[in-house]
Amino acid sequence: MGNSLSAQLTERLRPVKLVVFDVDGILTNGQLNFLPDGQEIKSFHTLDGLGIKLLHKAGIETAIITGRSSPQVEQRAKALGIHYLMQGREDKLVALEELWKQHHHSAATTAYIGDDLPDLAAIITVAFGASVPNGHPLVRAEADWCTSRKGGEGAAREFCEVILSAQGKLNALIDEFR
Repeated sequence: MGNSLSAQLTERLRPVKLVVFDVDGILTNGQLNFLPDGQEIKSFHTLDGLGIKLLHKAGIETAIITGRSSPQVEQRAKALGIHYLMQGREDKLVALEELWKQHHHSAATTAYIGDDLPDLAAIITVAFGASVPNGHPLVRAEADWCTSRKGGEGAAREFCEVILSAQGKLNALIDEFR
């Protein structure tokens, strides 16, 4: 693991056309917060949102596969233009295989980031599986790479940028802001 990528991992990222995110622990910090009426509150990091938009500008599709169901996740996915949203899916690999079949993607063209045991099978199946420092130790150990930032604190952005960098697209995208 670690933050730098080996030449072998960089090569595995070049054909990636689909990037998949877990929600709790990746796009959020993993904490579940509820109002007195039972309504759930989720906080998302703006750095992650721009990272996802950069993937889209580079022609890479995105998906969210999450075990929970939340209107906040649906709203965030819509605001970011996420291509595929699968909520209430505990078996992440089965959901991922369905997505591949329906949308003509494959393990060889997919990168996935997750933090806990339900993400493990997907992480070890795809071309590039990543986790976060606050993820489950076994998931971190099995992942190809681990971000330096924690989930909910810009980890997804770091993941997006490592993919774009490996594909030689990051610098041109950043230059658009200069």
